[in-house]
Amino acid sequence: MIEGQKRFAVVLRLPEALRRDRQALGELQLRAPNGELVLLTQVAEVQQVQSPEIVNRENGQRRMVVQANVRGRDLGSFVSEARREIEAQVTLPPGYYFRWGGQFENQQSAMTRLALVVPIAIVIIFGLLFATFDSVRQALLILLNVPFASVGGIAALWVRGMNLSLSAGVGFVALFGVAVLNGVVMVSSIKQFLREGWTMEEAIKRGALTRLRPVLMTALVASLGFVPMALATSAGAEIQRPLATVVIGGLLTSTVLTLIVVPSLFPLCCEEPDEA
Repeated sequence: MIEGQKRFAVVLRLPEALRRDRQALGELQLRAPNGELVLLTQVAEVQQVQSPEIVNRENGQRRMVVQANVRGRDLGSFVSEARREIEAQVTLPPGYYFRWGGQFENQQSAMTRLALVVPIAIVIIFGLLFATFDSVRQALLILLNVPFASVGGIAALWVRGMNLSLSAGVGFVALFGVAVLNGVVMVSSIKQFLREGWTMEEAIKRGALTRLRPVLMTALVASLGFVPMALATSAGAEIQRPLATVVIGGLLTSTVLTLIVVPSLFPLCCEEPDEA
């Protein structure tokens, strides 16, 4: 309907019985500007067709959105399977294409950035360790906590039936920091006893025993602090649970490494100081 410069959309909804009768629709009467009554079939062609309810446009092109909620599996594998099925069964006319968006697009973008950030963070950690201990071998020894912590985090996700999501990736970054910190505490303690004149064997024993409580306390505080998040069921739990699960599981394995493997491998990375 037009009133001067204003335009109003008019929608006419007929009863269910009339909507299903094409002939009845065509016999609807319209009033012409001069007052004459005309049938709808005289000014329009009545057809039953399938078409989008709303035609949206983006960057000058028509866009049709098909939405789906994924439950019981990870988003990445669902999209991969859907792509294979569509490529095998659907033939698009020229000028048509598919683009996967929504949460999947956001996840892919975030994972790409995370794949760049994590190696940079590990390189920076290695540089700081080398600057602290002035030894490549000792820095690498402490960095062994990273793969051991990763194994525990991945195992914890598998046990709980969770997928490797973006929040889990953030949990790995937090886990690496705590794991490396425990390694620094252990190695620093052993080196301190070596400087005091103890033999390599005695320094390792004393250092491991002395730092047993601090390492366990660090791991327990971090683990227990994430337990409420790991068991959360409220809004946002789908983000909290993977992060907390990764940290708790990774700290279990990295703590074992710090208390057993690091002292055992320390003689290979550090020479016993000469006696004065």
